[in-house]
Amino acid sequence: MKEQIRDQIKSAAAIIRGGGLVAFPTETVYGLGADGLNPVAVAKIFEVKNRPTFNPLILHIENKDRLYTVCEIPSEKVNDLIEEFWPGPLTLVLPKKPNVPEIVTGGLNTVAVRMPDNLIALELIKESGTPIAAPSANLFGQLSPTRAGHVQKQFGDKIDMILDGGKCSVGIESTILLIEQEEITLLRPGGIPLESIREVIGEIKLYPKKSDRPNAPGQLAFHYSPQTPILMLTVENIEKYKDEKIGAIFFKGNDSKFNFIKEIILSPAGSLSEAAANLFSTLHKLDDLQLDCILIEPFPQEGLGVALMDRIQKAVAKYEMS
Repeated sequence: MKEQIRDQIKSAAAIIRGGGLVAFPTETVYGLGADGLNPVAVAKIFEVKNRPTFNPLILHIENKDRLYTVCEIPSEKVNDLIEEFWPGPLTLVLPKKPNVPEIVTGGLNTVAVRMPDNLIALELIKESGTPIAAPSANLFGQLSPTRAGHVQKQFGDKIDMILDGGKCSVGIESTILLIEQEEITLLRPGGIPLESIREVIGEIKLYPKKSDRPNAPGQLAFHYSPQTPILMLTVENIEKYKDEKIGAIFFKGNDSKFNFIKEIILSPAGSLSEAAANLFSTLHKLDDLQLDCILIEPFPQEGLGVALMDRIQKAVAKYEMS
């Protein structure tokens, strides 16, 4: 790691310890971080993001020892998951210890925890000396940031510092599992496919229907939305908007034969991991073009395609409901 970024990390850690807000890179998306054990600092996250306080946050930790300081371990499957997937895009929801403020957990008796697979993030947590509470570094309900510029565009000088670590390698948020004794429930699909998790711990209950009272981030009915209206790419929607300025997003190619104002292919090779890494940055690009609408092609419902469709359906829901 270059000396310049080490100095920036030290400055960022001082801000965290002082109760301030720092945006930092992870392998999934950029997070908006505060000292996760300081309720006053955590409250600033909700204020800056305009995030409902009943919506829980994720605590980011730098090693397994830190996990034991913030939560209980109700099942040996927790250790199996950690051994296989940490550091990485997997969040575990576990019984919290008393030192975790209720503002972090939305008043629940569980806390969401993960260890990011990003050297800058891990060094920041270590240097700060505390778990860092961090949702995605965006305004509530809007597009998740996968580059420092996306954070700057939404927050400007409303936060104390942005650590620039380049483009996020995974590009979509973490998979979230609720651990209750021997029962494991998927609360949010994400950067680790369900198939990979099943190979390690066996069967998993599928996540429940969305509610107005989530027990983990990313469970509300709509989320991750650009300012430009976004809809599924169908023959009907092409016909409906054919005389307007349409941008289009395709998985691996345009089979519609329609000439869009702007079209972007996420992965010409048909790689779901490449598509995931490019999805949010592509939506940011199209959102800047003053289009009348964005149409997006559905993804295969397998592997990372499940997480991609989860994000798209939540983005589309905002405009289908309006």
